[in-house]
Amino acid sequence: MTKKILIWILAIFFTANLSVAHAQGPAKIPRIGYLGGSSYTANLARFDAFRQGLRDLGYTEGKNIVIDWRYAEGKLDRLPALAAELVRLKVDVIVSAAPPITRAAKQASATIPIVMAFDDDPVGSGFVASLARPGGNITGLSSLSPEMTGKQLELLKEIIPNLSRVGVLGDVTRPGIPQALREINVAADASRVLVQYLEVRAVKDIETAFQSAVKERAEGVILLGNPLLALHRKETVNLAAKTRLAAIYPRPEFVEEGGLATYGPSMTDLSRRAAAYVDKILKGTKAADLPVEQPMKFEFIVNLKAAKQIGLTIPPNVLVRADRVIK
Repeated sequence: MTKKILIWILAIFFTANLSVAHAQGPAKIPRIGYLGGSSYTANLARFDAFRQGLRDLGYTEGKNIVIDWRYAEGKLDRLPALAAELVRLKVDVIVSAAPPITRAAKQASATIPIVMAFDDDPVGSGFVASLARPGGNITGLSSLSPEMTGKQLELLKEIIPNLSRVGVLGDVTRPGIPQALREINVAADASRVLVQYLEVRAVKDIETAFQSAVKERAEGVILLGNPLLALHRKETVNLAAKTRLAAIYPRPEFVEEGGLATYGPSMTDLSRRAAAYVDKILKGTKAADLPVEQPMKFEFIVNLKAAKQIGLTIPPNVLVRADRVIK
């Protein structure tokens, strides 16, 4: 009799669980919105690194995670509409691939968690209260490294041992640029190099900046992070070649486009690490409680074709330190 009662109780318990499971339906698959400023092919390495980061954490796209990819194709005025579209899709988290993209996502939603794949200066941009305590719905990774621009000047000095004048292209109104300039000036004083700052806020300023650098007899230029330069990187690289100026660029894409060299945070590493933030948020951690991390991996890339084009020979001791050499 006792055995019959036990079987009866177990049958009721099993039936009840089945009813609850049926009522709840299948488990909800997390949805990520990835918002990019350029095309898919332009930043394929970064996207692949993000996917790999998710796979390392046990996520498989289309199986236990859905990614809604949206690209502005270089037209930044499309970003607000694309961000709004991701909000309408009710994504669980938005990954933003650059400062203008983060701003568009922030304007689209104050509640959906936003993970910055990189930002030059998240505090200066107004995205977070501080790196340690973001305080809102935005967190992620910063590409700001105080010593980076000083290192860029040191590398340019090694590439051109007799370097005496250098032009620096940037937009001083952008967050992080004043600090970058201070670091360059410190390194320039130590190397006895004269620095000429060249403001670039509009497309017409790009050619003017290169012409001014030539007029002031600069032997090389350093380009600071600037969305305008990134959007017109082909034109920028061509101008550097035309004026025969050795140029250090802020991102690998410039060098892959034909530029001379780049030194800075590994963008693929930052993209891979962004997946860890997504994972933590999907598991319940609030963006406000996740400190913003700074770069841990840097890369130095040299393009020998570009060097040959301007009649420059890269010293062997510099080449041997390059993470990648484009021949």
